[in-house]
Amino acid sequence: MERGVPIRSVSRSLAVLQVINAAGSLSIIEIARAVKLPYATTARLVETLVHEGMVERELDRKHNYRPTILVQSLASGYSDHSHLGAVARRHIVELTNKHGWPVAVSTRFGMNMIIRDCTHSISPYTLSTYYPGFVYPLLQSAAGLVYLAFSTDQDRHLSRNEILSAEHPDYDALNMTSEAALNDIRAKGFATQGRNRFTVPEGKNSAIAAPIFHNGQLCGTLALIFLASATRMDKAVELCAQDVVDAARAIGHDLDQQDTEDARLSA
Repeated sequence: MERGVPIRSVSRSLAVLQVINAAGSLSIIEIARAVKLPYATTARLVETLVHEGMVERELDRKHNYRPTILVQSLASGYSDHSHLGAVARRHIVELTNKHGWPVAVSTRFGMNMIIRDCTHSISPYTLSTYYPGFVYPLLQSAAGLVYLAFSTDQDRHLSRNEILSAEHPDYDALNMTSEAALNDIRAKGFATQGRNRFTVPEGKNSAIAAPIFHNGQLCGTLALIFLASATRMDKAVELCAQDVVDAARAIGHDLDQQDTEDARLSA
């Protein structure tokens, strides 16, 4: 048994379900390649998900499998701030128009962040185009670090335990999530991350991110992404950091105003 992964079959089943859900429809061979598991193991996992009603075989393509409506039940208790992207859209477009760089609004998704809306498709300076639904690591991103810095003590404790429970702990991540490092982020009001490893091409992008609050509660992050080779971090901070912080605050203000307006109309 791997340390930090008590029930491997559960982790594998979730990975299979995520791959099918993201693609919409896949064959077992395609699923096996995506999750890097043997064909026989993947087939057993898929059949289990079929048995549980989460996945079904397509009638017109009998070798393909797709998610069922029951997948939505897994998110019934999760508040995904689905309106966050819509409210943020005007502000992130304005920020991209001003600086040229793509901007993304994200929320936390376990030990990852998930993009709710972004301007990669309209930025003239983006290397890779990302869309809502793109998932990236919490601990390797400016957005994730700023989210962690402004989250609860319990969230930070659980995140550090997650790092320590790994078979090969990431000590760089431990340093970046130390109380001293997170205190520095809180004092500045934003986080930075140079040469992100999760982007394509790897290490070409850097970012500045600020927290978004809704009714006083942390609900997401706003990040401006720029080419590391085009702008030094200190220069990017000088030119863009305050605008990133201001845009994040403006989004939070609009979220609060929307609640006030909804309450007024329903009264």
